[in-house]
Amino acid sequence: MNIRNSKYQNALETYHKKIQSASVEDMVLNMGPQHPSTHGVLRLELITDGEIVKEVIPHLGYLHRCFEKHAESLTYQQTIPFTDRMDYLASMPNSHAWVMGVEKMLGIDKDIPKRVEYIRVLVCELNRIASHLIAIGTYGIDIGAFTPFLWCFRDREHIMGMLEWASGSRLLYNYIWVGGLFYDLPVGFEERCREFVNYFKPKMIELNRLLTDNQVFISRTANVGVLPMDVAINYGCTGPVLRGSGLKYDLRRIDNYSAYPELDFDIPVGTGAMGTLGDCWDRYKVRVDEIEQSLKMIAQCLDRLQKELKRTPDFDPRAKLPRKITPKAQDFYARYEGAKGELGFYFIADGKSEVPFRAKARGPSFNNLSVLPAIGQGVMIADLIAIIGSLDFVLGEVDR
Repeated sequence: MNIRNSKYQNALETYHKKIQSASVEDMVLNMGPQHPSTHGVLRLELITDGEIVKEVIPHLGYLHRCFEKHAESLTYQQTIPFTDRMDYLASMPNSHAWVMGVEKMLGIDKDIPKRVEYIRVLVCELNRIASHLIAIGTYGIDIGAFTPFLWCFRDREHIMGMLEWASGSRLLYNYIWVGGLFYDLPVGFEERCREFVNYFKPKMIELNRLLTDNQVFISRTANVGVLPMDVAINYGCTGPVLRGSGLKYDLRRIDNYSAYPELDFDIPVGTGAMGTLGDCWDRYKVRVDEIEQSLKMIAQCLDRLQKELKRTPDFDPRAKLPRKITPKAQDFYARYEGAKGELGFYFIADGKSEVPFRAKARGPSFNNLSVLPAIGQGVMIADLIAIIGSLDFVLGEVDR
């Protein structure tokens, strides 16, 4: 404990000396925690030489909600609504990751009905599209393009309506439960979802014409914020941030969980098509391409649900729900490809209680944000805004 305190004191003294020396010749600027371009209550302390950023110092903790402490006080099932509030822009994958970990600890992961698995993948991919639409829309407005923001939120509204129809909530769903689902899909959901897929495909073509291939947007994002693959790996970056640097790493393919092994989809990666491999444009383009792959997966799920895994009057999505969730004593790590990257939960079960002894969350946004000081040095302040938007972090996942 004393060693920890001394390390903290040394780091604090080093930080204060750095700020004091910087304030003599350079300028110290605070960006956030209320600045809209920081995408949440994030404070970035910038040491600048005129328009050039010499150093970026992130300050976290403005949104701490004690998720891990809650998880030590509630049962495995009761914690699911709190997982929704981590990445609140993609709540379905959060609960799916938690539930899959608990099911594997209980040894019931192979007993989940196929219809349940396909519904889980369906709603998670819909939520992934909704999350990426926010990333793309807000990124456009960060750069100065207002229309894509409106288009993305218009199309996201269709997804929000469908997920509300299925779960009763627009943002925080509590839909995926240990052993099953809160409820089966409503009658007519599959047909309406297919209508959305057919409607949305041409909209993505329009969005690409408006933003992706826009020369002004390319000029603001290509060759900016270049993240080399080795740096991304060393910082623990995952998801579109890592794949934007050229590494084809996707847990849906590597771990082959849920219904993903039975689906046909590609893993988009950055290619340096408009500038340098791993720049802001590459990270943006990976998300655009992932939306197309998610649409492809949704169409396959709908085919299975409408043909082979049809709704039957006797189907009960809660049939496999255990009455008491008490895993054997074990340490277990469950990981999942969320909208932002690898979302992981490390469980410590004592084998006696329905409440985990310890539950540690690994949020991808924390690692993706940690690389900002490394790629934000030597850029202009306006380019730093472009870099922040390309990382697509959410503070509910950073401050757990």
